[in-house]
Amino acid sequence: MTTSDTTRSPATASAAVSTEPDMTDLFPVETPNLDRLRSRLAQTAADRGLVDVAYRTLDTPIGPLLLAATTTGLVRVAFEREDFDTVLAQLAAKVSPRIVAAPGPLDAVATQLEEYFAGTRHAFDLPLDHALSSGFRQEVQRFLPHIGYGRTLTYKEVAAQVGNPTAVRAVGTACATNPLPVVVPCHRVLRSDGGLGGYLGGLEAKTTLLDLERAA
Repeated sequence: MTTSDTTRSPATASAAVSTEPDMTDLFPVETPNLDRLRSRLAQTAADRGLVDVAYRTLDTPIGPLLLAATTTGLVRVAFEREDFDTVLAQLAAKVSPRIVAAPGPLDAVATQLEEYFAGTRHAFDLPLDHALSSGFRQEVQRFLPHIGYGRTLTYKEVAAQVGNPTAVRAVGTACATNPLPVVVPCHRVLRSDGGLGGYLGGLEAKTTLLDLERAA
């Protein structure tokens, strides 16, 4: 056995090690972000009209909000305490199972809410979908935006305004089941004694919204 049989130069050794094909072109170091890919696919589906309900979340001073819209308009605003998964399941059952996370259709909603919480917007200019309400509840909810920014009415006064002065309890139920809180301002309805009454987002959230409007 000669020396050349047992000893290789560094170049020869390197060549011997590199016998497998270079796969770096087939498998890049940077792998796709699956969440980003899902978001793009969902947005594309929404843009092409393949989605009946689009949704996204938005961080606000009263906690995260879930925003959902149909092709008609904003159909749901939900507080975190309602449990977003439950809300989405309800939307799938009551509106359409073709529901997907797609922020694009809700950009205008998010922008107007951000302006509202910044104190620069006093009224919302958004198409609304009242599909989740009917009858007297929807009648009350359609009236609520007529309560001016920074103003309040009592449940009794709202009942009188919608033409049914004895339906005070029903007005309370309409406010408590309002599917579009903040945008449809049920927080502006108080008890006759000045008490806050109930609020789907919690009394702390109701107080925050009232204080925000009084300070503007």
